[in-house]
Amino acid sequence: MKISFFRLLTELSSRKLVSQLTGAFAKSRASRSLIPRFAKTYGIPLEDAEKAVHEYVSLNDFFTRRLKSGLRPVDTSPETMVSPVDALITGMGPIKEGLILNVKGQDYTVEELLNHSPRMVNYKNGFYYVLYLSPTDYHRIHSPVDGTIIEKEHVPGKVYPVNDFGLKHMRRVLSRNERLITYVEHEGGEVAVVKVGALNVSSIQYAAPLPDLLERGGELAYFEFGSTVVLLTETGTFESRSDLQVGSKVRMGEKLGTFQRRG
Repeated sequence: MKISFFRLLTELSSRKLVSQLTGAFAKSRASRSLIPRFAKTYGIPLEDAEKAVHEYVSLNDFFTRRLKSGLRPVDTSPETMVSPVDALITGMGPIKEGLILNVKGQDYTVEELLNHSPRMVNYKNGFYYVLYLSPTDYHRIHSPVDGTIIEKEHVPGKVYPVNDFGLKHMRRVLSRNERLITYVEHEGGEVAVVKVGALNVSSIQYAAPLPDLLERGGELAYFEFGSTVVLLTETGTFESRSDLQVGSKVRMGEKLGTFQRRG
């Protein structure tokens, strides 16, 4: 009964208007006074931020902050895929005949996640990561590979929470929420970076200017408040690090695994 009640409340609050109102306040100068309290509540290390706290003009400006140079070294090993974000791994594993199995007890299909794109066939038996960004985390998204953007798609949708409650108790939120999908071609194949919007602001913005040719660790996009990235690799191209598991914490630029050499 309790879970059903909270699910109903979440359904009612998942409307885009609620997120738009929250976003408008977070971008206003009136929200600026909340930055110190926000940082303290979530234990955000202010010394890591690119600018001093008083230089941020709004809560959203602080939330989408860049970090000081050098704080996120990018793994330069050949054929490496790195984490595009600071995140908690809430799901990972092989994709089995187009199925992403048991993400907090729910299964997804690549078809629905990629909005029925013809490119879904490339990932039928690939590998996936679900990377959750909490309010504490750095919220800029970087390229996991050196490569070329070959396609982009914006998928309108809901703004359900993507935290533990949302993934467990709301129906298939990763494929129902708003998404920004970027396909990147690299020497080892292709990856899909699926940026999933979330409750409250749900705004996902590409970096500007966004180059067609991406460098591993280069800026790709950013979230305005917490969300999730689902990272997909093509069938038969990738091997994950053996020590990573659901519950592991990763940082942007950290090695996730290695692409297999072709031929």
